[in-house]
Amino acid sequence: MGVAGNQTRRAGELLRALDLPVDAVAVSEERGVVKPDDAFFARLLAWAPGEPHEILYVGDHPANDHVPAARAGLRTALVRRGPWGYLWAGDPEMNRADWTIDSLSEIANLIGR
Repeated sequence: MGVAGNQTRRAGELLRALDLPVDAVAVSEERGVVKPDDAFFARLLAWAPGEPHEILYVGDHPANDHVPAARAGLRTALVRRGPWGYLWAGDPEMNRADWTIDSLSEIANLIGR
């Protein structure tokens, strides 16, 4: 499991210092690309193990997360948290994620499918 997002180098350092139960952390400032640029997802695919359809990308914004992730061949989950997650979750025109979840703790159930 990895964490990847539009964050600063400093945020990457802080996330790594938390010793989260993840295999790796990648932030946009270190990679030189930001979401929703397709290059962000291409670099994510080069970084993450597995085939695109085996990777679940979780985010809260269709335009920044789900649309470009799906275009790259990833499976997607919209997490209903923060204003964007709630705003888009009930809108079928915007929420085209494979799954909608209420908590990051639900990820384990999704990847077991």
